[in-house]
Amino acid sequence: MPAKKSLPKKNSSKRKRLTVTLVVTAAAFLILVFTMLLVGAAAYAAIRAGILHIAPSGHAGLFFVLAFFAVASILVGTIVSFLVGRFSISALDKLIQAMNRLAAGDYKARLTLGDGRLGQEISKSFNTMARELDSTEMLRSDFVNNFSHEFKTPIVSIYGFARLLRRGGLSEEQSREYLSIIEQESGRLSAMATNVLNLTKIENQSILSGVSTYNLSEQLRRAILLLEKKWTAKNLALSCAFREHSITASEDLLGQIWLNLLDNAVKFTPQDGEITVSIFEEDEDITVSVKNTGSEIPPQDLDRVFAKFYQCDTSHSSEGTGTGLAIVKKIADLHHGQVWAESGSRETAFFVRLPKTPPQ
Repeated sequence: MPAKKSLPKKNSSKRKRLTVTLVVTAAAFLILVFTMLLVGAAAYAAIRAGILHIAPSGHAGLFFVLAFFAVASILVGTIVSFLVGRFSISALDKLIQAMNRLAAGDYKARLTLGDGRLGQEISKSFNTMARELDSTEMLRSDFVNNFSHEFKTPIVSIYGFARLLRRGGLSEEQSREYLSIIEQESGRLSAMATNVLNLTKIENQSILSGVSTYNLSEQLRRAILLLEKKWTAKNLALSCAFREHSITASEDLLGQIWLNLLDNAVKFTPQDGEITVSIFEEDEDITVSVKNTGSEIPPQDLDRVFAKFYQCDTSHSSEGTGTGLAIVKKIADLHHGQVWAESGSRETAFFVRLPKTPPQ
């Protein structure tokens, strides 16, 4: 049954292609006729004006020859136009069909337009675009799954403990414990929503604003103190022995980088592990590294960890939505900086290299 339904569409598409080909051929035919008439009229006018001198006895033969070549040119030109138009429209039709598939959400669509240079360039560009869209769609799908899971967990906890509190009959200690859990889970929900909103806001930002010169070392110390409750709860050893360094940048945006990197390090460092924060100053750049002990990042994931919504851990054993490192990369890009990760020997380090003064 589905095959019968698709047949009229195919026939209709063929009829449309034939119609367009005939229209193009007819247009070429009319252009050729008009051109030949124009040339003939010009030649006749030149003869009448005496510009071209032809013996009277040769007039009939000349007009016969001109008429023959005119008709032959029109016929040959029309046939060539038909063939060229047919092949050109076929390639254009392939492109339109592939674009329609892409617009309908089929990101597996690929295009091949022959061996010509132009066809190869168009095919290459289209296929690259399709692959990027396919990759983005996969990341978006993963994000929806991860985000749904991460949101569902605290919501279920809040709902369950709220029902227990509503029933009553709990001791004061139990009530305080349940209220504390509700508070923590609400904080998780708020943090996740804030991360997604921040990413959306930063992605729409193309101009760096709010730039000032400030103490980078002090900013890092404040970020470490803000997360003190988290890293002390896991009994982590945190080292931040660096000198004073200043930078000209957006203090608010860089603050988000350090909080995301430090929070990420605390999250993936095991109990009693170590975190080391370092600053390296070069000629025109400053590099900040956040290194932690613990599980390593697979080599194939080192470049992908900064992609939006990407998560190495698909088992949901750790909290997160895959937006933190994407925010880090976008902010670094706004400052004309670089970010990268290195992992090995049971250690992972994230590096952020920034110009001391962003280029104008």
